Amino acid sequence: MMPRGKWLGKAVEWCAAAALCGFLCGCSTGPPPPKSIGEAYAGPATLKIRADIPIQSATVATVKHGDRLEILQTRRKFVRVRTPDGKTGWTDERVLLAADDMKALHDLAERSAKMPNQGVGTTYSPLNIHTQPAMLSPSFVQLKENEKFDVLASVLLPRTDAPRTPLIPPTPKKVKAPPKKQAKSKVPLPPPPKPPPLPPDWEELSRTPADEAEAAAQAESKPPVKEDGWSLVRTPAGQTGWVLTRLVSMAIPDEVAQYAEGRRIVSYFSLGETSDGEQKKKIWLWTTTTDSRAPWDFDSFRVFVWSLRRHRYETAYIERNIKGYAPVLVKEIDYGGKGLAGRYIGFSICQEKKDGSGRARRQFVLIGQTIRFAGEAVCEAPAQPVTVQAPAPLPVAATPAAPPPQESFFQRLKKRFRSK
Repeated sequence: MMPRGKWLGKAVEWCAAAALCGFLCGCSTGPPPPKSIGEAYAGPATLKIRADIPIQSATVATVKHGDRLEILQTRRKFVRVRTPDGKTGWTDERVLLAADDMKALHDLAERSAKMPNQGVGTTYSPLNIHTQPAMLSPSFVQLKENEKFDVLASVLLPRTDAPRTPLIPPTPKKVKAPPKKQAKSKVPLPPPPKPPPLPPDWEELSRTPADEAEAAAQAESKPPVKEDGWSLVRTPAGQTGWVLTRLVSMAIPDEVAQYAEGRRIVSYFSLGETSDGEQKKKIWLWTTTTDSRAPWDFDSFRVFVWSLRRHRYETAYIERNIKGYAPVLVKEIDYGGKGLAGRYIGFSICQEKKDGSGRARRQFVLIGQTIRFAGEAVCEAPAQPVTVQAPAPLPVAATPAAPPPQESFFQRLKKRFRSK
């Protein structure tokens, strides 16, 4: 037999082990974390995750653009997500980006890194940079007041919104059963004769003066398509996106910008500088437009030089009423003029030929403070038109089917007796 002292020691050890097991089991009695059914990425610069669907709900977490989120549940256009630090909450699916959307944004940044800069822009109020040229697309960066950025291109697009494919497809409608076919007669009927063909101008023959007047009235009453101008910009940090053109101001000095005379400055460039005593004054080239709705980018360009006699900017060269297309290129150009042959800093403008036979890139050089025509070159092919793409569908797993209900003891017993 075990001595009484040793038996009491064993009993104490068993009790301590049982208490420890009970404590550990009590710590893990909580429900398991919900499983992820998909992934998404935060679209805005900062995104607040709410405790519930209503906007008034408390904020449980704040994530930044590009943060990966796990999708846990969907309800209409709202998504329950889990943040990288494990917090869960609700947000709107329209502010989320799929993996394909993030890839498209990175591709845009890579392509724009090779695009020539068309001037530096600034803003007089906070400005949102969007992933696409559409108002309802997520804005992932906000520029501060007076912050400067590179302007790369400008486009004019109809105001539109590309909705995302629903996360859960709608329930298919019930298809009506086709009507029962009647029994065919034993004696086949002769085939019906073919109807005579319509005359080629049957639409014009059937149109009455009242129809034409109604069509004209509808055309006049049809509201014009709303359009927005968008500019592709690049921040000093290398982030690329779209902003509304009307909110962008080109950062050319005011002593030159005062000569815009109500025209919008599309692009501007520095061609060199002039010394006036201790001052250094740059020579400026700009392009402007009087009609932001025109299919071309600008309708005039102008070169400003600093006058040493009057101590102000004056026009050295100007062309108006043209159809010019971006980009404007500034580079060194060979000039073959008599007595002045050589290589000079200059610029080239892609514009429509006066006879309407196509586009040509006209080259100019700056010699001293004089602009001279240096010839024509082939104008590159027009860029692909910019379109608004529908956001990629978020990858969400199909909702698993509900498990069949478990049979009771009496149902199993009844089934067993029936099988005998």
